Amino acid sequence: MSSIGKLMKQAARMQAQVEKVQADLAARTVEATSGGGAVKAVAKCDGTLASLKIDPAAINPADAQLLEDMILTAVNQALNQAKEISSAEMGKVTAGFNLPGMG
Repeated sequence: MSSIGKLMKQAARMQAQVEKVQADLAARTVEATSGGGAVKAVAKCDGTLASLKIDPAAINPADAQLLEDMILTAVNQALNQAKEISSAEMGKVTAGFNLPGMG
């Protein structure tokens, strides 16, 4: 088989692996909390937010800024964890094989 044929076969195999990892990441979740658990964010490892829970006791109209900060902290922590997991998992698949648009 020509080297181009081998390369194409390897690229197709890697594309299938990438698609499987992406599907697995879409189903995998991480969670982060802030405010001592007053806010809990759950993110999927595909970079989307799956859920957000707020303890009703944390809802104080007089201090909306504090609640907003807790939400941002929890969401950003969850999304950062998800991104780290996604990068690590995709890196395993694409290690040593650098094609434009494949990473």
